[in-house]
Amino acid sequence: MALTDLPAEAVAKDASLASRRLATLSNADRNNALTILHNALANEDNRRVILDANAKDKEVAEKAAATGSGLSDSVIKRLDLAHGEKYNDMLRGILSVRDLDDPVGKVSLRTLLDDGLTLERVSCPIGVLLIIFEARPEVIANIAALAIKSGNAAILKGGKESTESFKAIATVVTAAIKESQVVPESSIQLVQTRDAVSALLAQDKLIDLVIPRGSNELVRFVKDNTKIPVLGHADGLCSAYIHADANVETAVKVIVDSKTDYPAACNSLESLLVHADTLKSIFPQVAAALLAKGVTLRCDDVSKDALTECLPKPLLAEKSSHIQLATAADYETEFLSLQLAVKTIPACESQVAALQAAMDHINLHSSKHTDLILTESQEVANIFTSGIDSAGVFWNASTRFADGMRFGFGTEVGISTNKIHSRGPVGLEGLTIYKYLIRGNGHRASDYGQGGRSYLHTNLL
Repeated sequence: MALTDLPAEAVAKDASLASRRLATLSNADRNNALTILHNALANEDNRRVILDANAKDKEVAEKAAATGSGLSDSVIKRLDLAHGEKYNDMLRGILSVRDLDDPVGKVSLRTLLDDGLTLERVSCPIGVLLIIFEARPEVIANIAALAIKSGNAAILKGGKESTESFKAIATVVTAAIKESQVVPESSIQLVQTRDAVSALLAQDKLIDLVIPRGSNELVRFVKDNTKIPVLGHADGLCSAYIHADANVETAVKVIVDSKTDYPAACNSLESLLVHADTLKSIFPQVAAALLAKGVTLRCDDVSKDALTECLPKPLLAEKSSHIQLATAADYETEFLSLQLAVKTIPACESQVAALQAAMDHINLHSSKHTDLILTESQEVANIFTSGIDSAGVFWNASTRFADGMRFGFGTEVGISTNKIHSRGPVGLEGLTIYKYLIRGNGHRASDYGQGGRSYLHTNLL
């Protein structure tokens, strides 16, 4: 990885040249580079330097937040590399990516057009990736691993809140890439200059794909200011619907995990829809479990009244400030904290009609990230999974499973809500495209057609 202050066009040109070299490396060479990368980051001395640098970034962020002018709590949590298993997860992600099948050179179509004339569709790297991200310093290692394994060059531009972390990680990764002796140093470049983003977004002839990772404002800015294709999502407005026949134990487990496992994540739950028939049975038990975890419930009138009637009086007295009336904006808010919007789905003439009302609400307000249903009916679940227009649609399982590592992708460059190329957690497959290869022996198109030779069009796979 090269820390660079070069002009944007020079950075993009270097990356373009590096991507062509990467595309010719063997899978063994790329895997060896990832082993070296993992070992360098796992080295105790390097780990200490990186975590010390990260602690400085976090200290600065917390001091700014204390004055009311800094980052939100959710962003500070994303910044913290020492939180839980985050650093070790970063290391495991590199090895997981290394051990996946080679995504380059896979043949998805092979057709015999005529004797000695074959057509193949073969996977290949996209080329040059521009990743613009905020807060998450582990993104550098994630992207480096995915880019090298998939044969892509990557240009990374991080936010100023992680400056010290970026520099420390970049120093280690640069040395690892040099040690590989085959991966070009400019394959992974970290841009430091503050005004680099706009200039890089103008390099549509050299950069093939932009992946913004950060706030809604960042994603909107990127989409509005480039001709380069953009892959990503602006919001993580994940919703859950408790159907009338849901199992109460399943509902409690799944909803609590979806909301509280890591509230600052884009795959955490933000809206809860409850069927009217569950208001005095399942919903109060779910609400009690959420309140015990410190969640504030922003309820509509009907669900708030149900909690007032059904929750134990001591719990109501203790948690009264955590049960509030919702506003219309709450159902379109990514809280990224221990707040949850609750809406009642009225009992209809049929369970299917109620299900449709829930789906209509989700499709209207969801950001097409991940949504789930709690139900014991496979028929109801099938309607829901078919009718919800999101990248991930889950049945009786936490939204927190919407993650590249949990999907077995090793790690991810982000989660896409796009409907072209790649959707959901984007791993190696999402960083490849394909090309068509024809092999012949002096074949001429003019020999085919009226009065000429006929194509065989025989499938060889």
